[in-house]
Amino acid sequence: MRTRPTLTWEPTGGSLPASTDLTPVVDAVRAGGVAVLSGAGLSTESGIPDYRGEHGSLRRHTPMTYQEFVGAEQARQRYWARSQLGWRAMTMAHPNAGHRAVTALAEAGLVTGVITQNVDGLQQAAGAPDVIELHGSLSRVVCLDCGNGITRAELDRRLREINPDFEAAAERYRAARVNPDGDVELPDEAVREFRVVDCSACGNGMLKPDVVFFGENVPPERVAACRRLVEEAEALLVLGSSLTVMSGLRFVRQAAQSDTPVLIVNQGATRGDRWAAQRVDLPLGDALRALVAQVCP
Repeated sequence: MRTRPTLTWEPTGGSLPASTDLTPVVDAVRAGGVAVLSGAGLSTESGIPDYRGEHGSLRRHTPMTYQEFVGAEQARQRYWARSQLGWRAMTMAHPNAGHRAVTALAEAGLVTGVITQNVDGLQQAAGAPDVIELHGSLSRVVCLDCGNGITRAELDRRLREINPDFEAAAERYRAARVNPDGDVELPDEAVREFRVVDCSACGNGMLKPDVVFFGENVPPERVAACRRLVEEAEALLVLGSSLTVMSGLRFVRQAAQSDTPVLIVNQGATRGDRWAAQRVDLPLGDALRALVAQVCP
């Protein structure tokens, strides 16, 4: 059964008081054995907005659900048209200081693995080993009928060939920033003539980005891999996530249930605060730079 998408969450009281003291995080990371759970807040300094922060994209953009995507041809047309512009912006984003800091901690042997909720590939681009893409990656496309996979770059080539004038015509509608799910806002008139391609392997299969949409379940084998990482960790460090959706929150709850310390660095309250030993409210890039300076030789 598909889960109902959770798009918003509001604190109900009793949240862990925020602190600007990094000391508990420094102590936990210095001891090693830390698993990282990262969210959209880690990529904001790369120009990709988060969903729920002060300038989060949910204030102006409702992401498409799995049910919408598979249920209507018009929805798929709208998604791929908007994604065609968004993908170009995503390819121009580069890892920031926060991504590089996580990589440095992993290379120092202090971080045992990263669970990223992001689909932008920036943590891997920063060179971090052992990254589990909880929600998949925009760099891949899969056929829902035959299971064949291709790169997003290959699909981009095919879509540009069949829509040679689209990007020039839609340029005036281009949003200033791409959304975390890889698309931009476009009015109906900008996407009406956009043509969508089918799977070239089976002939007419439905192509979907290899990401977990809202309302879609994370593959069970991926969840199991994340659970093993958290189970073996000495501490769980949450970076830049409101933990609104259960796909990420479950690992915080798992850690807390096994008495594994949970430390959260995020601007603003999170849905996981009640299970955290410490929540640090600081700009993420600055906090991670300071953390690396204190724990890495």
